[in-house]
Amino acid sequence: MTTGNKGLNTDIYAITAEPFSRGRDNIAVVSKMLKAGIKTIQYREKDKTPREKLTQCKKIREMTREANCKLIINDDIDIALLVGADGVHVGQDDLPVNQVRKLVGDDMIIGLSTHSPDQAKEAISLGADYIGVGPVFETNTKEDVQKPVGLEYVDYVSTNLNIPFTAIGGIKRNNIHLVKEKGASCFAIVTEIVEAPNIPERIHEIRSIIHS
Repeated sequence: MTTGNKGLNTDIYAITAEPFSRGRDNIAVVSKMLKAGIKTIQYREKDKTPREKLTQCKKIREMTREANCKLIINDDIDIALLVGADGVHVGQDDLPVNQVRKLVGDDMIIGLSTHSPDQAKEAISLGADYIGVGPVFETNTKEDVQKPVGLEYVDYVSTNLNIPFTAIGGIKRNNIHLVKEKGASCFAIVTEIVEAPNIPERIHEIRSIIHS
């Protein structure tokens, strides 16, 4: 993986998930993430109305800007543009990356979820700035989730492709070392962080494993 790259010069790519956050809203969770030094956060909410998302994202944009943290918006290109997010992340069934680029311009980061070598190669050809590689393990944070693609896909991207990537999907403290061994250096983590009673403490624990 290229280091110092656009959008993913980070070890932990934290993702919001309010339904799993022990009753805390995304504002409270992001505040704790920032306190722990997280430098890239993806706002991902499937069940809120556009107005609710916009309200939260406006506040989170203020918080992340003050903390020098990148804010990536999942799926909602309109909200990303409205709040001045650093980037947008799309899936295989969303608008193609080259079309998203026409909407957001050259400066905004575009990430694309990929589940196979062919999808990763296509992401490069379409001009994605980074890709999500996974799901590595089983995950229950999304409905209709793709079946796990395993560690082999992480190894393939790390070994063969020159594009920044974040490994994603079921990554926990007890398995992150396996993903690291396959060449990942950026890890998208959801419930392992947002479900933690003490989020800064959990992030410190994860970082200790990553950098050991």
